[in-house]
Amino acid sequence: MADQENCTRLTRAAKKRAVAAAQSQQDLVPATKKKRTVLGELPNFSNVVADPVPDAEPSKRKLRPSKKTERKLLMDVEANTNDPQLCVPYASDIFEYLHSMEIEPKRRPLPDFIEAVQKDVTANMRAILVDWLVEVAEEYKLISDTLYLTVSYIDRFLSLNNLNRQKLQLLGVSCMLIASKYEEISPPHVEDFCYITDNTYTKEEVVKMETDVLKFLNFEMGNPTIKTFTRRFLMAAQENSKQGDLKLEFLVIFITRFTIQPKMHPWNSTLQRCSGYRPSDIKECIQAIHDLQLSRKWGTLAAIRDKYNQHKFKCVAALTSPSDIPSLYFEDIKASH
Repeated sequence: MADQENCTRLTRAAKKRAVAAAQSQQDLVPATKKKRTVLGELPNFSNVVADPVPDAEPSKRKLRPSKKTERKLLMDVEANTNDPQLCVPYASDIFEYLHSMEIEPKRRPLPDFIEAVQKDVTANMRAILVDWLVEVAEEYKLISDTLYLTVSYIDRFLSLNNLNRQKLQLLGVSCMLIASKYEEISPPHVEDFCYITDNTYTKEEVVKMETDVLKFLNFEMGNPTIKTFTRRFLMAAQENSKQGDLKLEFLVIFITRFTIQPKMHPWNSTLQRCSGYRPSDIKECIQAIHDLQLSRKWGTLAAIRDKYNQHKFKCVAALTSPSDIPSLYFEDIKASH
């Protein structure tokens, strides 16, 4: 009888563990089961014009002031905050290091990798992939840092590896798996990324691609992205404002300022010094983003616009700005501005 009782207890314990494991798996599967998207043969939309945004050349980044001047500038900007995470005494050195990392060739994609390296993957296919990954990140409630890092991995891998279009979605989910493990507290499992592709790829295929990407990155997964610098630039953009505007964070600083106050210069001397960019340096990027805002380019890709039409993102996708940005806004800012 004792043996039978012990056997019964073990069976009950095993059942409890099985139920708990099943419940854990269910927690990771989205409540709303959408039809899984299989990118497969990625279409090459004829009504979408590929306009790659050129990277700023390292040679143009000559606006960095002396460390003493920058430290005083940044401490002045942050003087009214009690946030210990800003590390005010060390912020200048930290961001100087991050800026130096940002311009390392191994951490940046080639500006023309689609044309120069890829034979089967087009800019439209990459755009469709990124648009789909935005939906995946929303469905699994991943933080924005994970999404930005994912795109960084994808572009850097494609900069040196010619890829068949049939494996582009595999590359996307594998990069998101790596970024999730790096950034998330509870990252989705490999099986979840297979499921999100309607099991187009096996677990073994995802793990193999994950291995290839990690080897390519030399296991150096940390990398500064635009999200890394956003908080600092936001403070510089609102230096004279007592209350911050979240629209600046959820859109793009230059475009948001132009959208909210089109008759006021969108850039200022503090932003210029903190970012290291003159308005003329980012002119092409700003014009490309402005076209996106007004749906003059990539209008068929709706995931990002749908995401930023949500109330939690202040519905910034619904904001519109004048159709033309005055040329004087791209002129260099004088120190007295």
